Amino acid sequence: MAKTYDTGNIFARILRGEIPCKKVYESDHALAFHDINPQTPTHVLVIPKGPYVDWDHFSAEASEAEIAGLIRAAGEVARLVGAAEPGYRVLSNCGEAAHQEVPHLHLHIFAGRDLGRMIGKGE
Repeated sequence: MAKTYDTGNIFARILRGEIPCKKVYESDHALAFHDINPQTPTHVLVIPKGPYVDWDHFSAEASEAEIAGLIRAAGEVARLVGAAEPGYRVLSNCGEAAHQEVPHLHLHIFAGRDLGRMIGKGE
């Protein structure tokens, strides 16, 4: 099923320069900036510059350069913010059931405290 990208979403507006962000990193294919409502001492969002709704959309339609650019950006951002050691978590919510709030693919990089186990056991 083809995904419809909403060009009015907040990340699209940030990419167009309509809304400011506290930039951490930028490349041809990705932009990273501090989350305005951080959940950990270090909380950075990494987004592709292309119009992709979520991970499913991105993995199906992005070019090899875009995919490599986003993955490399995530690693570079972790190093830039000092999260590579002792460690960090990368999270991407995909779709409504996963509580994705902005319909533009984004990776959360969390660090700065013990993050505990990934998720609890299922029912």
